Amino acid sequence: MEQLTDCSKSISANMTFSEISLDLLKGFAVTLQLFFVTLIFAIPLGIILTIIQKCKIKIVKVVIQTFIWVIRGTPLMLQVIAVYYGPAILFEAKMLPRLVAVLVAFIVNYACYFSEIFRGGFDSVSKGQYEAGLVLGMTRPQIFFKVILLQVVKNIVPPMSNEVITLVKDTSLARVIVVAEILKVAGDYTAKGLIWPLFYTAVYYLAFIGILTIIFKCLERKLDYFKV
Repeated sequence: MEQLTDCSKSISANMTFSEISLDLLKGFAVTLQLFFVTLIFAIPLGIILTIIQKCKIKIVKVVIQTFIWVIRGTPLMLQVIAVYYGPAILFEAKMLPRLVAVLVAFIVNYACYFSEIFRGGFDSVSKGQYEAGLVLGMTRPQIFFKVILLQVVKNIVPPMSNEVITLVKDTSLARVIVVAEILKVAGDYTAKGLIWPLFYTAVYYLAFIGILTIIFKCLERKLDYFKV
């Protein structure tokens, strides 16, 4: 993974459009890696945090809620810096590889946001539906998977889609510790007097976010059940 942070090459104003596009594409590969790895780990971690928030042990619940409050209340950029430099400053330990530090910060940050979305999704389903399912003779697993979970998934898709799209753009914060995602690569060109690659990055972002938007729209249509 560390090799990905070194994908920028020496910059020349005489480079062709195709060469610059390929260079930006290499940077976008790092952006995609940040995006997908964060999602893969943040979603299950968010579910775990949601479950812990439902814990009846008050001290555990308060600790987790405080942790989520701190993470959601501080800038992601600051968290990236803290994860990268923190161990060396506090414990004189070796710093994590840059890409690993960014991923840790991103996963924890988005897990906290996803946790709140999941919690809100479960809270949106009235307790009366549990009781109604029991009256109808359904088992608790049947009530959860056939009634509750379906409504929760439908309710959380819109806010989840917003967070996922935000994650795409937040990957640009990795450049704060010199991880060569696409904006860092474009910024290297700008530093040499070639500014148009910086604006050209919008094409990559718009294309990917466009694909995600289509996927979420299709998913919302598939989940268009329980109509009133």
